[in-house]
Amino acid sequence: MAPLASLSPTRTPGTSRLGDFTTDRRVLLLMLMAALVGLAGVGAAWVLLRLITLCTNLAYFGRLSLEEIPIASHTLGWASVAVPVVGCIIIGFMARYGSEKIRGHGIPEAMEAILIGKSRIQPKVAVLKPLSSAVSIGTGGPFGAEGPIIMTGGAIGSLLAQMVHMSSSERKTLLVAGAAAGMTAVFGTPIAAILLAVELLLFEWKPRSFLPVAVAAIVSASARPLLLHSAPIFPYAGLGEPSLPHVLAWAGLGVLAGLGSGVLTSLVYLFEDWFEKLPIHWMWWPAIGGLVIGLGGLIEPSALGVGYDNIADLLAGKLAIQAVLLLLLVKVVIWSVALGSGTSGGVLAPLLIFGGALGALAAPLLPQASPGFWALLGMAAMMGGTMRAPLTATLFAVELTGNFSVLLPVLTACAFAYGLTVLLLKRSILTEKIARRGHHITREYHVDPFDLVRVSAVMTTSVQTLPASLCVAEAIEHFTTAERRHTAYPVVDTQGKVVGEMTRADSLAWTLEDEDAARPLGEILAGRELFVGYPDELASQVADRMALTGGGRVPIVERATGRLVGLVGRKDLLRVRAGRLRDERERTAYFRWRGARRRSVDPQ
Repeated sequence: MAPLASLSPTRTPGTSRLGDFTTDRRVLLLMLMAALVGLAGVGAAWVLLRLITLCTNLAYFGRLSLEEIPIASHTLGWASVAVPVVGCIIIGFMARYGSEKIRGHGIPEAMEAILIGKSRIQPKVAVLKPLSSAVSIGTGGPFGAEGPIIMTGGAIGSLLAQMVHMSSSERKTLLVAGAAAGMTAVFGTPIAAILLAVELLLFEWKPRSFLPVAVAAIVSASARPLLLHSAPIFPYAGLGEPSLPHVLAWAGLGVLAGLGSGVLTSLVYLFEDWFEKLPIHWMWWPAIGGLVIGLGGLIEPSALGVGYDNIADLLAGKLAIQAVLLLLLVKVVIWSVALGSGTSGGVLAPLLIFGGALGALAAPLLPQASPGFWALLGMAAMMGGTMRAPLTATLFAVELTGNFSVLLPVLTACAFAYGLTVLLLKRSILTEKIARRGHHITREYHVDPFDLVRVSAVMTTSVQTLPASLCVAEAIEHFTTAERRHTAYPVVDTQGKVVGEMTRADSLAWTLEDEDAARPLGEILAGRELFVGYPDELASQVADRMALTGGGRVPIVERATGRLVGLVGRKDLLRVRAGRLRDERERTAYFRWRGARRRSVDPQ
């Protein structure tokens, strides 16, 4: 009798092995490695921030110093226009002769490495990304440090994972753990960093991935005070009133921020398309973006660099309306042009400034609130809508300010901004770049319908079989008749036990090989390994078995006796998926007003 086998490497998984999750003890190794990644993320963040400060001092003040001085205090005059141009030329050379992957704002590159590159990042990217970002931001680039540190932290996690025998999924976990550690180190927002991993980078929700990411963020947050700030970066003590006018205003500001998100996304890719049409090598595009940055810096010097001081001023309500408007217009132009040119830098800090400025400009038209309150809501809503990460943006704003009393207003604004951008835009500013490279990303997650159904509910119980006593000649004749046949048949003995499976390919091979026509099928198939399923298994396990073996029909047998009780084919599995599609598309009203007419709904 042919040996029965189920899905390798677990030969016969019983129902006792089924549970809510598939995580095993290997997650402990990932958690240990994630702790190391968390420490490395803090170190990488410290190095990146110091490099930015060093580049700023060299470029604008001509000195080797780590003293933090605002770029706006320089005295270069018109000569300052050349500073970002030179910085962007350096970045162009680094990208062309080092690695093209340092171009852009970091998060799309991390997503692409996860989905397409099997979570493998080259060592030179881990070095060149922070260097190029430090040059870019230090020479006036209107970017944030979070995108580069997410890419750098992810590269550290990926490199560590590549030193150990790991699967692509495990490498992904450590890559994302490094990204979360880096973001936590820069901003001190471990919960938001974990949510960023869930909403943007992991593309799954499993303990196997969540636990290591959480460990990395926790370790990073715990070690952060040793090298960086311990308190919230932008402390804010304002409160929000939950009156009806205020709640409506929260939602309204979210809608306004959502519209702003659409404008920003369109501008970035409008300029990217424009650069694509230039008759020069892409290495020189950042220099053009640098020229725009330099000219914008002459108009509004505070628009240059990361702009953390701008965020603090917006939250404190220190800026006049005219100053806010000028900052918003200049920052939007130089940021979108520079980002479209392919230079290196992040989007998160600029989004906070854009949203904060939008909230500050709208504040006179909204109900009375604490100074900076509407700017805070605008910051969070702009981030949540543009990045399509409402939970990340909500907790990010709360952790960044240390003010949990604004949780409900921030959540409201983020939810409405997110809803509007989902309805108006096919893709976010992050996924649009990946889509332009020919890859599709879906950001909707759901439970596999095959994981919710037992084999017994989908299998065909009326199965056509071949007897084990049938000789080869008769079996070949069975497949060569004019009558329509299946591509494969289970072969059973007199007790109904499955001893093998004969396929149309077998009949052809036996004909060509001149197999002994008198030999019974049971004898020929006795040495083959037969993959079977069991009625109490999940449909997903049988689907996996088909994928691994290439078979299209799996015999279903009793565990105790091995007797054939059914068969699962591709059509049976497709019926499960069709059921899920019906649940999504078919609309039925079970309670109707008297006289209401029944309406049919187009499932499309």
